[in-house]
Amino acid sequence: MAKFLISTMPAIGHVNPFLLTAAKLIERGHEVWWHTGNEVAEKVKATGARFVAMEHTHNVLQTTVEAQRKDGLAAANAAIISLYVAPMLGQLQDYQTILADFSADVVIVDKCSLGAVLLHEEGGPVWASVGISPLRTAESPFYGSGQLPAKSSLERWGNRNLNWFSEHVLLKQVTSTFNQRRNHIGLPSIPSDKTAFDYLMSPFLHLQGTTPAFEFPYRDLPPQIHYVGSMLPPMPTEFVQPSWWAELKSGQPVVHVTQGTVATDTAELVYPTIQALADEDVLVVVTTPEPGKLGRLSSNVRVERMIPHSLLLPHVNVMVTNGGYNGVKTALAYGVPLVAAGATEDKPEVCSRIAWSGTGINLKTGSPTPAQLKQAIREVLHNPSYRQKAETIQADFARRDSPTEAAQLLERLASGELPHLQDE
Repeated sequence: MAKFLISTMPAIGHVNPFLLTAAKLIERGHEVWWHTGNEVAEKVKATGARFVAMEHTHNVLQTTVEAQRKDGLAAANAAIISLYVAPMLGQLQDYQTILADFSADVVIVDKCSLGAVLLHEEGGPVWASVGISPLRTAESPFYGSGQLPAKSSLERWGNRNLNWFSEHVLLKQVTSTFNQRRNHIGLPSIPSDKTAFDYLMSPFLHLQGTTPAFEFPYRDLPPQIHYVGSMLPPMPTEFVQPSWWAELKSGQPVVHVTQGTVATDTAELVYPTIQALADEDVLVVVTTPEPGKLGRLSSNVRVERMIPHSLLLPHVNVMVTNGGYNGVKTALAYGVPLVAAGATEDKPEVCSRIAWSGTGINLKTGSPTPAQLKQAIREVLHNPSYRQKAETIQADFARRDSPTEAAQLLERLASGELPHLQDE
């Protein structure tokens, strides 16, 4: 039996990819503790893991989102420092406290836990990372550009140089702050040819919850990276169907629109979609944390605070999304094509993969007009190629036993066998 310590920010998009893997590790006889915020304690406990509350680690996700809405390099540096660097000393302190009672063999993190890097350097266990956003390498398009993958050596060279300039020059404050925090606890600065971004992904094992059919092709993929399927959350056990639920089976096309769980301003996507479809012969299903803010709605709109995607999506013809990674993967796991409009965080990267894979339309904006949305939704509804491409990825996901594959790789790491060396 091995001991695993999971550590995640307490946001749904950070927690959900770990749920079934945690449950699978416990089913296979391992002990799992989970370090996160109180707001997701019940989700953690439902897996069988022992919940450990953050003490010195702060949930910085909302402040990071707010910083990204500002302009300029100072804002970009501040947002990245807030998300990755600022929490790491508190994480380290929490981990050291936990390890005094729980001698973990592996720490598993959500790429927002640089404290795991520090812990390992100070003699702690190896760490594995889990991708909660699209994969990136040195040859990926510039972050936030939403560009498609390079098609030539010249384009790949351009991407490499632009990424180097971004990380070493434009975002140099991130690495400077990272080094300052390291020095504060007696660790040396990182080598000058490295940046803080080089430490976000584990060199021992990285689990990416996707399929190659929904990820850009890479020539130089580091060998510790493993695609392990969708990493979606478990099916819900309790859900009361709303009174209108039978309408989903009426034969009328169903369009689902969601603004996600972090950036939830309905004016950006939800309300324009409602306006776009007001006179269309479709049923519009909206999920939003604050339905009362939408006001008077057209007769073809149904609004709920939350509907489990695993129950709704089998009835959906098109999903309109701001590009949240897990929501998009869930739609594709049910073969649902997409209309995407996202401009913050990693959303342009997700939207570009929708366009690249042919599973939907990328509107290349975070604030689409009703006219843009109407045209795109009509195109996806009436062009069967989008549904066909989505169903191809659905079949690819269905072939994978994501929790088991992830658990087996983590077991190998816990046993002292480095998976990337084994698989070379």
